[in-house]
Amino acid sequence: MPAYPASTTVLDSILFRDAFGTPAMREVFSDLALVSRYAEVEIALAKAEARCGVIPAEAAEEIARRTDVSAFDFDLLRRETDVVGYPILPLVHQMVKQCGEAGRYVHWGATTQDIMDTAVVLQIRAALQLIEADIAVLRDILVGLSKRYRDTPMAGRTHLQQALPVTFGYKTAIWLAMFDRHAGRLQQLKPRVLVGQFAGAAGTLASLGDKGFEVQRALCEELGLGVPAATWHVARDGLAEAVNFLALVTGSLGKIALDIMLMASTEFAEVYEPFVKGRGASSTMPQKRNPISSELMLAAAKGVRQHAGLMLDAMVQDFERATGPWHAEWMAIPESFVLTAGALHQAKFALGGLVVDTDRMAANLGISRGLIVAEAVMMGLAPAIGRQEAHDVVYDACRLANDRGMTLADALSADLRVAARIDRATIDRLTSPENYLGLAPEMVDRVLASAKR
Repeated sequence: MPAYPASTTVLDSILFRDAFGTPAMREVFSDLALVSRYAEVEIALAKAEARCGVIPAEAAEEIARRTDVSAFDFDLLRRETDVVGYPILPLVHQMVKQCGEAGRYVHWGATTQDIMDTAVVLQIRAALQLIEADIAVLRDILVGLSKRYRDTPMAGRTHLQQALPVTFGYKTAIWLAMFDRHAGRLQQLKPRVLVGQFAGAAGTLASLGDKGFEVQRALCEELGLGVPAATWHVARDGLAEAVNFLALVTGSLGKIALDIMLMASTEFAEVYEPFVKGRGASSTMPQKRNPISSELMLAAAKGVRQHAGLMLDAMVQDFERATGPWHAEWMAIPESFVLTAGALHQAKFALGGLVVDTDRMAANLGISRGLIVAEAVMMGLAPAIGRQEAHDVVYDACRLANDRGMTLADALSADLRVAARIDRATIDRLTSPENYLGLAPEMVDRVLASAKR
């Protein structure tokens, strides 16, 4: 019989993996990449200890030369990991065998969590490079949308009701400002997160005597990581910060996705995701054009949010080595990065080719027959008749317009309190939504100027 795909999660499913992730991010967190990181840390440790005179230089050279991850017996690694509960001792067994006499110096003075923590930091560094690149592309896309639609009027909505006019560029500039801040957060968190771990059994470096700090520093230098001020075996704020950063990023993507989905609904019809034949099609309704990328972005946001909570929960660890919370990170970290990469990929597609119907935006802006700018009319009338009377007059005009299906301009003109003081041209100007955009266009300019482009 043919071998059928056997994945049980959307992250690795042959059907769904490219909807919820990307090949590049999956590669960062693949089993082969993870085991390779473990070996990379062990080799770097040997080199660091040789530099510090802890082990013979020849041994470190042999460990580096003879370690071959591609020759590992991964089935044996799986079986021994299942027995031991951790993969480092099984890994060391195979490295020792490969390295011959030099193998006695593999993993010298280290503890399992030292290797695993440092390896995951190396994974996170590679993963953040991918996230950083995607955010940069997305910001460029949003800059383009904000410039192009800076002055394009549309209905602003609060509580899903038309509120006041805005511009579409103003909306996308708000999205852009979020990702400008995310780009800043990413740079700020790197020194806190990209830190090595080497501290020994209880975190005191006791096994290396007075060479502990020296080896720790040399190891971090070998790997290009920061040196920790203190052991972080049970101080997991750095890793929790990384995943909660991803939750912020996907939270923003979820907000954008929700806006797109609502604006793409039949009744709004203001924007659409790029057209690709067959994408978003229904099995029973040929007319459908479902916003697939936005749906996936929103789903990813919900998934990463759950993992962010899991990482916060995993911070609560007992004494000097945790009994369980650490393992929860093994689930949360890879999945969060893969989901975030998938969501960013979908966002680049959806926003990069976003179809914007400015005519429909204008039509929707006119649905209320001028009522959307009732505030503008009230403020325009106030100097002539006083603030409170202006409020009462406009309130009455709005009721008349609603009751009789009139425009606000016609309802105001029918009120002698208005007609006696303001001519029709002024009323028409006050009731034109395009004339009440506030500082929306200028806010677009301010966002564009607020960050390095």
